[in-house]
Amino acid sequence: MTTATAHRGTPVGRLTVLYDADCPLCVHVRHWLLRQRQLVPLDLVPAGSQRARRLFPDLDHDATLREVTVVGDRGQVYRASAAWIVCLWALAEHRPRAHWLATPAGRPLARAAVLTAARWREARGGPGRTDGGCADGHCEMPGPPG
Repeated sequence: MTTATAHRGTPVGRLTVLYDADCPLCVHVRHWLLRQRQLVPLDLVPAGSQRARRLFPDLDHDATLREVTVVGDRGQVYRASAAWIVCLWALAEHRPRAHWLATPAGRPLARAAVLTAARWREARGGPGRTDGGCADGHCEMPGPPG
């Protein structure tokens, strides 16, 4: 996995997922994560919020609004596809999929998923847009890449 900060051999006991609270897709994924059985507890905190800034004063909080960021309880920082993979790894039913996505064969699929979500968010106005790009109340989920 690619991480901005990696502490090899340091176990992860808890993860904080920083998500864009103004993005309908991000909020949907947040709710989905909360419904899953967690092997590693996930704390979901709005990116760029006062709580996020207090918890992680050294993070680039503007960057956390542009790409999904997950922070481990020992200072590990996962961004982009590595963040998605570590979220799946924390879930009982999805840990085997996370292991596969972390392999050379799986990494392109994880990257494609993250890029698809980013393109969808950008098409709806990007991070920080207060209506989440869904002013008419009819948000569409992203289609397949390509």
